[in-house]
Amino acid sequence: MDAYFMSERHEELRREVRAFAETEVRLRLDEMESSRIVQQELSRLIARQGWIGVTVGREYGGMGLGHLAKTIIIEELSRVSGAMGAMVQASQLGVAKIIHFGDERQKATWLPAVAQGDCLPTIAVTEEGSGGHVLGMAATAVRDGDDYILNGRKVFVGNSHVGDVHGVVVRTGAGSAGLSAFLVESDRPGFSLGEYQPAMGLHGFSFGELIFRNCRVPAANRLGAEGDGLAVAYSSSILYGRPNLTAVSLGIHRALVEETTSYAAGRSRYGSPLADLLPIKLKIGQMQSRLMTARLAAYHAVHLLDRGKPCDAELMNAKLINVEYALDSARNAMEVHGACGLYLDRPVERFLRDAHHIFAPAGTSDVQLLRLAEVALGTAKGQWSQQLAPRVSTPLVSS
Repeated sequence: MDAYFMSERHEELRREVRAFAETEVRLRLDEMESSRIVQQELSRLIARQGWIGVTVGREYGGMGLGHLAKTIIIEELSRVSGAMGAMVQASQLGVAKIIHFGDERQKATWLPAVAQGDCLPTIAVTEEGSGGHVLGMAATAVRDGDDYILNGRKVFVGNSHVGDVHGVVVRTGAGSAGLSAFLVESDRPGFSLGEYQPAMGLHGFSFGELIFRNCRVPAANRLGAEGDGLAVAYSSSILYGRPNLTAVSLGIHRALVEETTSYAAGRSRYGSPLADLLPIKLKIGQMQSRLMTARLAAYHAVHLLDRGKPCDAELMNAKLINVEYALDSARNAMEVHGACGLYLDRPVERFLRDAHHIFAPAGTSDVQLLRLAEVALGTAKGQWSQQLAPRVSTPLVSS
């Protein structure tokens, strides 16, 4: 399978990221889990590797390697730390809005900084009172001369507490045409952060609250035209969010299989390795089958995205399969480990907690199924991957 999708440059990138993850990230895992604080220093160190700019064009100092390369980076980091994989995926989600909707000045200002690791971008859409119902948002932006004044709150913002510039979708009018998007710098007066709250998993990653109180933003910071906010939200979620979260799930899934096979091979029962027992072999076989299928779905979807092909359905399916299969394999892993899996000296309980965090963002599994049903019924509403193909496709990476 790798030979079909991968160039030598992709394999080189995988080795590079894995070596970094096995040293710089793995050495910090115990501290991350015990402290549960946002990993500011490690996030910046990862950004300085240039990986946040993997989809940024070379004309802006980025790697220009596309979505398959992005998947590899997130997967390999998530294999060691779901939190740091999530940090990169959230930053990549923030990159999308600038690539897709930024004007030349905005691109020239922000994309080189992202590529150099000096800027971590975010995207902020969700609100407490509306959840995944984007049109139900209440945060507003009101035009005042050459500025807009923003008021409201955004929640569950990936990289909330490490982000340097936030892509915020707010209401500028009524209905679906009344949403607009703005770039808001983290040091802008009127902007503040909610108190950081550690969650069940992804310790070290921040997904918190942004608060806007009469926050004055120049009209030059608007992404696209007034009314483009819905397109900013949907395209970023579909073309970046779903494959990014797929990659996090894939990395966690790979770690689950590796840890469980190692445990079963090294543990003895009835005078032979635990892995020799038929029920254990069946569970491990299930895990391996799921991993292979999930990986194929993930790589196929982003391969199409890199080629500028219509692939909204493949991206939905990849997220659905990877999230559900990772959760199923996490349960198998806990069953194989038995009581040992409940203790903190074994990483499977961390993998299980982290995997649950990937379920809801960019649409729950039910949302993916509903959209796939629309594809089957012929009622799907267009293809974001096709509409934005010139801005997301990447030339073939030479070997």
